[in-house]
Amino acid sequence: MKIGTALTPSATKALLLGSGELGKELTISLQRYGIEVIAVDRYQNAPAQHVAHRNYVIDMTDADAVKKLIALERPDFIIPEIEAIATQALADIEKEGLCTIVPNARAIQLTMNREGIRTLASEQLKIPTSNYAFAQSFKELQAAVDNNIGYPCFIKPTMSSSGKGQSKVKSPDQLKQAWDYAKSSGRIDTGKVIVEAEIDFDFEITLLTVRALNENNEVKTYFCEPIGHVQENGDYRESWQPQKMSISALKAAQEIAFKVTNEIGGLGLFGVELFIKEDSVLFNEISPRPHDTGMVTMVTQKQNEFELHTRAILGLPVNTTLWKAGASAVILGGLNAQGVVYEGLAEALAVPGTEIRLFAKPEAFVNRRMGVALANAETVQKARERAVKAASLVSIKSPG
Repeated sequence: MKIGTALTPSATKALLLGSGELGKELTISLQRYGIEVIAVDRYQNAPAQHVAHRNYVIDMTDADAVKKLIALERPDFIIPEIEAIATQALADIEKEGLCTIVPNARAIQLTMNREGIRTLASEQLKIPTSNYAFAQSFKELQAAVDNNIGYPCFIKPTMSSSGKGQSKVKSPDQLKQAWDYAKSSGRIDTGKVIVEAEIDFDFEITLLTVRALNENNEVKTYFCEPIGHVQENGDYRESWQPQKMSISALKAAQEIAFKVTNEIGGLGLFGVELFIKEDSVLFNEISPRPHDTGMVTMVTQKQNEFELHTRAILGLPVNTTLWKAGASAVILGGLNAQGVVYEGLAEALAVPGTEIRLFAKPEAFVNRRMGVALANAETVQKARERAVKAASLVSIKSPG
């Protein structure tokens, strides 16, 4: 493809819907190829807005606001980063042929809502998943748990991310609280929640899967080495690459990732979440964009997940080769405050093989990701130890 010059009439423009820490790294990757980037979010001074050419603050669930902005900017690419988006507006825009939705509007509609993607994977593609049900009322939720799912189970909004609205329910007396939390804490209240049975698994992985053009201009699927991760309340705390697993399990994981991404179509990087039990693999979720656990690739791969997404979108060659073993550990806010200050960076960076990324979010919350520690080492275990130590040495304090 031809790429114009940013900030001139010939510019090739990408509009990000959602401008968090993943969007910030993606913006940098896009700009390395001369792309003009417009960063959109629901609040001012989101991370990607710090580095984009222009930025806007709108309600991205408002279809009219989304369409109005796109008509104003006329981007070549629209790249969604979060779930809370008026997906029908994107479908309308794609139908009119105004620009390219990455990877496509159907993918965004399917993956932004757990009902769409779970139904596709389990019922259409016959891919193994945990036992699940959807409920539109608390009475339906009770019946699903009592008659099919059982305890313990997980209650989640059908549209959310980073563990928002998710609860583990161990007994009937906890069910109502979990229902209320799921209904009130998702990105959007779709009217439904999903309840999933607890499953026995050895570990969970993210399999970064890339649909890109090869030298013959044909769509080919590429896989990164599996990423292991630790979650707390549905939100990632640590990740590492590579995750050791059997050859047969890895093959099964790649087959599942291929089936789902091939059905979705389009070009770009997908984060496919899978549960692994010995040689068995269960599908969990998929994100049609860089994945938070994939931040580890900034120190493990020559082409990290943001570079891979950018190259795939632009029709450029990709290389998913692992470079070094590495790990990431999240730096949490630890308090509720605006304009926080950071201390301990020198001590954190004195840990061998480490790097720190601070997201510069304007407001901290106790469990909000404010940064990430990255580390390389000879082994994954050593890299994890370094990343966790470095993250622990960074302290976040009120500016007062």
